[in-house]
Amino acid sequence: MMEIYWALKLAHILGAAVLFGTGLGIAFFMFLADRRGNVAGIATTARTVVVADFLFTAPAVVLQPITGFALAHVQGLNPFSEQWLVVSLVLYVLVGLCWLPVVALQIRMRDVAIAAADEGVELPADYHRQMRRWFILGWPAFLGVIAIFWLMIVRPEFI
Repeated sequence: MMEIYWALKLAHILGAAVLFGTGLGIAFFMFLADRRGNVAGIATTARTVVVADFLFTAPAVVLQPITGFALAHVQGLNPFSEQWLVVSLVLYVLVGLCWLPVVALQIRMRDVAIAAADEGVELPADYHRQMRRWFILGWPAFLGVIAIFWLMIVRPEFI
């Protein structure tokens, strides 16, 4: 049974690292590309960001609750009676509610940037509105993931 526990814990930690690391990397490169203002560079970065989200973030998003519930089961925990797990799950859903529109925004920004680069024109105002929304939605998601890490490590009883 311990081998299963350690395998699940490793998968859960690696999934969390992929989720957080890919999200942070995507945010960093997309933000930098946008600030540089080079339309072709933004188009290339946005194309890569969308691919990275589908290859890395999406599978991690799916696997995290699976490995988390399995870990709770192996430890004999009821995830809905442990307050720190309930708060973690609520935060996970809230992070997801920020991430889903971010993915849609990234796809739209990618398409707009590719079209602008192909036509040799500046990015339209709509792109910049989408970028502001993307940036704003990223903060609660980022802070929510940090809070989930804290809850997983500390497992506070006082909540």
